[in-house]
Amino acid sequence: MKINIYYGGRGSVGDPTLYVLEKIEAVFGELNVSCTRYNLSDYKTGMSALMPSLKEADAVVLASTLEWFGLGGAMYEFLDSCWMYADKETVSKLYMMPVVLSKTYGEREAKDDLISAWGLIGGKSLEGLCAYVSDKESFENNADYLKVIETAAENTYRCVSKNAGLLPSSNDVIRSNVLKDAIALTPKEVEQLSKYVAKEDYVKTQKKDIAELSGMFKELLIEEENGFDAYYTSPFEKHYIGHMDVLYSIMIAVTDKNKNILLRIAGDKLTASVEDVSNTYDINVSMDSDLFAEIINGRMTFQRAFMMGSLRYKGDFSTIKKLDSLFDF
Repeated sequence: MKINIYYGGRGSVGDPTLYVLEKIEAVFGELNVSCTRYNLSDYKTGMSALMPSLKEADAVVLASTLEWFGLGGAMYEFLDSCWMYADKETVSKLYMMPVVLSKTYGEREAKDDLISAWGLIGGKSLEGLCAYVSDKESFENNADYLKVIETAAENTYRCVSKNAGLLPSSNDVIRSNVLKDAIALTPKEVEQLSKYVAKEDYVKTQKKDIAELSGMFKELLIEEENGFDAYYTSPFEKHYIGHMDVLYSIMIAVTDKNKNILLRIAGDKLTASVEDVSNTYDINVSMDSDLFAEIINGRMTFQRAFMMGSLRYKGDFSTIKKLDSLFDF
């Protein structure tokens, strides 16, 4: 028989839960039960990595210390991972012994929370232990308390070894209703998903990819609203001020969008197009999309952007002043 212990406390020296777990492990050892303890605080960034360990066990002990309110973040995160990624068929066969020690009010409620949560996940819950500990030393030196702890461990062993049946619970009905809208995954798919979720680098990469895709689609929507290439060409066509003595070819490169806008000016006529390659023309200007938007919306001028170092310019520097006079943004 194998029993896994999942400890959700902080592991501080004065934690009475650690004492109780030592005594439970001693009883299991005398009964030839293989026992492995997992400190949940070591898995904060990858709680789902513990899900395969459930398959190795015949029963689990979920232990936590109530320090001010509730079971603590580590235990709740472990239960969340069990709900999302654990193989439900495996969990349905697992007995769970709850152990909650409290330094404040609420140990019974916290134990009931553990039992309810494990039941909703699909597991079998045993009576377990809960206690309020005001003084750790007197608690540990009390022989009657030790007897209660050992008896609870023996009862857990007895139930698991005999595969004892349990009376039906309303959690069974609630679970079936909640699971109606859940995505049905095979045990292999659940295991693979839990491995990926447990890899912090993989999760970060996925989040980065999602953010980039969201940004890309947002940009496509903006361009679609503005007519795609017309977003880059129409402002110059609409705001051009004809000059009879002007003859220029101007290339404006919007670097972060890979857009190259070619403006051909001959007197009072202007043609604007988006080209695949940015070649050398009479005037070559490069900027990012944010600056481009500032200029075409009249919040920035070419000359001011150049003086600020936000715009790069190649050509006759005397003509940069004329750029602002060609368009009435």
